[in-house]
Amino acid sequence: MKHFLTILSHEVRMLLVSPSTYIAAVAFLSLMGFVFMGILEDYSKMPQDTSPASVFFLYYWIPVIFMVPLLTMKCLAEERRLGTIETLLTTPVSTAEVVMGKYGAAYILYMVFWLSSAGFFYILKHFAGDAHLIDPGPILGGYLFIAVSGLFFVAIGVFASSLSRNQAVAGMICAVLLFGVILGVEYLARASWLDREALAPLKEAVNYARVFQHYEDFTRGIVDVRELLFYVSGTVLALIFSILSVEAKLLHS
Repeated sequence: MKHFLTILSHEVRMLLVSPSTYIAAVAFLSLMGFVFMGILEDYSKMPQDTSPASVFFLYYWIPVIFMVPLLTMKCLAEERRLGTIETLLTTPVSTAEVVMGKYGAAYILYMVFWLSSAGFFYILKHFAGDAHLIDPGPILGGYLFIAVSGLFFVAIGVFASSLSRNQAVAGMICAVLLFGVILGVEYLARASWLDREALAPLKEAVNYARVFQHYEDFTRGIVDVRELLFYVSGTVLALIFSILSVEAKLLHS
């Protein structure tokens, strides 16, 4: 992996000059800014049992579903469309280095976007008179959840980009996969037909994969090793499939 850092720095520069990056940044900060203002407006009307941070991070799935596709849809799809990935791989660079470099760049930008939202809490700290509003526990737990879950979500985006030459198609595939992982699993966990005894193993597997439950645990200060394993193993599998997909397309091109 000696060429990884070179590819990573190049991909970060490419993302910084890409219009889709700034579209994602503006959309993310605008959306989460409105969400944050709405939360504070509710808190100004009546006291709440939870801190604003717990409610703020509850909406994590909205920016994830549109932001991750924008950050990852062109990372491999565009290379394949232009035929530059074949040229790149004729140099002493492995497919794994290419995929990991593009993944690392997208993940760094993903975290930069989320960390920029810390400015909301910084402003709140300087203007709020109630210490309950700026409880550091849910804030730190929320960002830890974002960092850990983001590993898997961005890997899904890279995998989706490896499946198509068309950026738009790759973006749609990514959005559908993320929707299924986040909201689809939550729907299954609440489905009454899964309560049958014969489906108990499936019910247990679905509960294990509930991202919303993971979010609640992290914001309450509970870091379950099983949940960490879920995201790490999911990330590794998605990246392995991405590498295999790129190599398979090269063999048939």
